[in-house]
Amino acid sequence: MPSKCEICCELLIAILLPPLGVCFRHGCCSVEFCICLLLTILGYVPGIIYALYAIVFIDRDQYFDDDRRPLYVA
Repeated sequence: MPSKCEICCELLIAILLPPLGVCFRHGCCSVEFCICLLLTILGYVPGIIYALYAIVFIDRDQYFDDDRRPLYVA
């Protein structure tokens, strides 16, 4: 479970660059990242809304096991 400081930093990054915030949280090849990238290309505000949703409400721990996880997770 990420700390409050990590979530705060991810939210600030998600407001500035929505796909980057989602990438930090879910990884670069995830469905969440692709959706956020597409929404950001189509419109900046929908990208921000989806990025905030993906960071706050989607639990990444239930999707990742030892074989599937972002590279930065230890």
